[in-house]
Amino acid sequence: MRCSLCGEAAFYRRKFEGVDLCKRCFRKSIEDKVRATISKYKMLGPEDKIAVAVSGGKDSLALLWIMRKLKARFPLSKIIAVTIDEGIRNYRDEALSLARSLSGRLKIEHRVFSFKEFFKVTLDDIVQKTRETSRVTPCSYCGVLRRRALEIAARDIGANKIATAHNLDDEVQTAILNIIHGGVDRLLRSGPYLRDPQGRFIPRIKPLSEIYEREVALYAYIVGLDFQTTPCPYRSEALRGEVRNIINMLEENHPGIKYTVYSSKLRLSRLLDTQVFNMQTCRLCGYPASGEICEVCRIIGDANSRRYVLREA
Repeated sequence: MRCSLCGEAAFYRRKFEGVDLCKRCFRKSIEDKVRATISKYKMLGPEDKIAVAVSGGKDSLALLWIMRKLKARFPLSKIIAVTIDEGIRNYRDEALSLARSLSGRLKIEHRVFSFKEFFKVTLDDIVQKTRETSRVTPCSYCGVLRRRALEIAARDIGANKIATAHNLDDEVQTAILNIIHGGVDRLLRSGPYLRDPQGRFIPRIKPLSEIYEREVALYAYIVGLDFQTTPCPYRSEALRGEVRNIINMLEENHPGIKYTVYSSKLRLSRLLDTQVFNMQTCRLCGYPASGEICEVCRIIGDANSRRYVLREA
């Protein structure tokens, strides 16, 4: 089997394009795709200060690696790796070490922030307190708090963009889950470049949003990245796992269907975007909210949420 582009020995077949690729051409194709995604959605400006969310997993470390390579196109920009420590005992230490190691290797500043610092509580604490009284999964709590923690961290370091490592599979699964759960309005908050018309939160970009998860993993392997493979002890995927399996089966039988679903989601998002972006302001912390009190304040309680008001003053 030969590479369709250069004739060298191929090691990977990209079914949806019908091409075989050698390691060099595969690597270049991923970097070119990220570059094209950034350009297509006008994600970056020449002097941006970008907070790259780095968890220590394959996606975030691959994103940091690629962003560092692409920085040559934006010499006046600055990249800072940001890791959020959720406070998960016997799990997060490895990820912090991997994130710190790659940041040092790439000569990128690395900052660590924590739930404990921002919310005065860890994810372990929340799970312990709510295990018997709430049906909400630890992943749901973590997702809400991580998004806010990234926002606060980015403000602290003076970033004007937040880059996250969501890949194509993440985007497709989330879109389908939002529809299943009746959260069609959430599609507005799941595009490749998220901005608030009123400027109430820092814009978020997803440079890997058009790349398959398996190709991100393969890229990380090719460039020699060490990443965390141990799953989070709180990982709960009952429904998401089923959606993932179904989509993967469809992709296997109909190569390219993930791109089709993703494109449909973007079109639907644009239709929804013609409506008024009706967000309120949380009366406790001042951040955007869908109601009088935001999800973060509901989780950590009124007393702790007042910390944000003091922090922003």
